[in-house]
Amino acid sequence: MTETNGHDVANQPPLSPENAEIIKLSRKDFVSDQEVRWCPGCGDYSILAQTQKVMPDFGYPKENIVFISGIGCSGRLPYYMNTYGFHTIHGRAPTLATGLKAARPDLMVWVITGDGDALSIGGNHLIHALRRNVNLKILLFNNRIYGLTKGQYSPTSELGKITKSTPFGSLDAPFNPVSLALGAEATFVARSVDSDRKHLTSVLRAAAEHRGTALVEIYQNCNIFNDNAFEPLKDPDTRDDFTIRLEHGQPIRWGAQGEHAVVRAIDSSLKVVETSEVDESQIVIHDAYADDPSHAFDLSRLADLSLARTPIGVFRSVRRPVYDDLMREQLERAAETQGAGNGTDQLASLLAGSDTWTVG
Repeated sequence: MTETNGHDVANQPPLSPENAEIIKLSRKDFVSDQEVRWCPGCGDYSILAQTQKVMPDFGYPKENIVFISGIGCSGRLPYYMNTYGFHTIHGRAPTLATGLKAARPDLMVWVITGDGDALSIGGNHLIHALRRNVNLKILLFNNRIYGLTKGQYSPTSELGKITKSTPFGSLDAPFNPVSLALGAEATFVARSVDSDRKHLTSVLRAAAEHRGTALVEIYQNCNIFNDNAFEPLKDPDTRDDFTIRLEHGQPIRWGAQGEHAVVRAIDSSLKVVETSEVDESQIVIHDAYADDPSHAFDLSRLADLSLARTPIGVFRSVRRPVYDDLMREQLERAAETQGAGNGTDQLASLLAGSDTWTVG
């Protein structure tokens, strides 16, 4: 591996468990015997296929990979992966994943969640996993609707959205999941689209290679309750003018002929211009490895509800101490400090502490 802009990928610990033999597997090895049961045409099929496709690349045996999901249509994905898995309760997948990763650092742990599961009842759990930087990979399926419960508005539904639960239009300002993750100090944040198989695969690989919490928002079509929600990013007639493909170290340009670009305005905000109207030196260079999240956050704010100027790709990928590593080091120091005394006595002393009372 190479060093890019000071981000030394070669020195990162290997993905596979230490001293483990690299296992040669194929996509078929990760396909379970369960019948896949999503609505015909659902974007989840594509996400599942690309996830199964990239799994052999990481050198992990199936027994060392775990998929943990919450409640929602996305929550079924662990059934279809021939790995270990948990289908947990609503919004709590990051919490269970944190516990598992802390207890079993040798496992590769993936969290599967949706915009309702992650950002409504699970919002608190998500932001704390991100700020702690637990070594998890979180895939957030965003279809801007509650699909499993049949079409209510979700935390990412646009203002004014007419649904079964908002017949006169939603009054809630929607979350921007990428902005939220960056605000929670996430060390890896990316976005992709369910139908863009090549791009989605590359983003999944990048997330897997990251040491720490990696959040990937995936725009996912719900053809039953919110069909064509992301059509401007998929339609060949519009996608080039709507989609900004972020590449580290490259000028931020897009359009069929690269005719649109991003520059810094006088007030330091990002501004969209026509490439022909500015000097090449003025065009912003994407830096996914910048320690300051301001650049990534500004990019996350470019798109509006029409999806014009929607960035996809890796917004941010930086290093920070990993929670499960820090916890393991702390436990090792505590064991060295206390010596090799009786473990039961040490635990009783820790639980009782010095402030105890006898009642009665």
